[in-house]
Formats: sequence, C-alpha cells, structure tokens
Amino acid sequence: MATGKCHCGAIRYETEGEPIYSALCHCGDCQASAGAPMVGWALFAQDKVRISGDPLSFQSSDAATRQFCGTCGTGLFYFNPTVFPGSIDFQTSTLDGPAAFPPQVHVQYAEAAPWMADVDALPKFDRYPDGS
Repeated sequence: MATGKCHCGAIRYETEGEPIYSALCHCGDCQASAGAPMVGWALFAQDKVRISGDPLSFQSSDAATRQFCGTCGTGLFYFNPTVFPGSIDFQTSTLDGPAAFPPQVHVQYAEAAPWMADVDALPKFDRYPDGS
C-alpha cells in the first residue's frame, strides 16, 4: 500500500496494488495547473484509492476535473471519465515515498517545452551551486 498527502496534511490518500501506469505529463493543462513544465501521475482504478479530507475541485476542461487542497493549494487528483473511466490519477510527488511509482512513460510530449529534449544534458548539483 502506498500513502500520500497534500503539503499541509489536511488531505491524505492511500492506494492498493500497482498503478495502471505512472507517467510524466507534458500537456498544457498540467503545465498551467502546476506552474511546472511537467507533472508526474500514477493512474489507479478509483476503487483502489481511499481519500480522507475534502479536496476542492476545478473543472480544467470539458471532461477533466482536478482536485487540490483548499488550505495549502497542493494539486492532488485528476479525473477524466472520457479518457480514464473509473480511474483516478494522483500526482506522484505527493506520495509519502515519491520513488514508489517511477515514471514509465512521457505523455502529451507534443506539448512539452521545446528545451525538454536537451534537459538531461544540463549540469546537475546535489544542492544549490555556490557560484564558484
């Protein structure tokens, strides 16, 4: 079982089993809602996820609803009964152990930031560089 929560802990969830998939989504809707170039998601059957607390909902497109914590603003869940009937996506960075479901695929890559193809070549620092 995997567990997760929003930043303040007002909303918690737990899952059973393995996700249908775990993906990094690059769609414009995810970018706009997260303020980030991509969002990690794990998709589960709704009956495999239990939520405690009361997330707020925002209908981000005709078929999609996103849920988030009304206290701290953390994005949590995504429902799209047209594309994923009976399923719920949750943002993998909200897991108590974020390494539990590593991404298996990039999705909506047609909307990825144009620099994404070269991002792996950027320098990497364990912490903020000190400028020297």
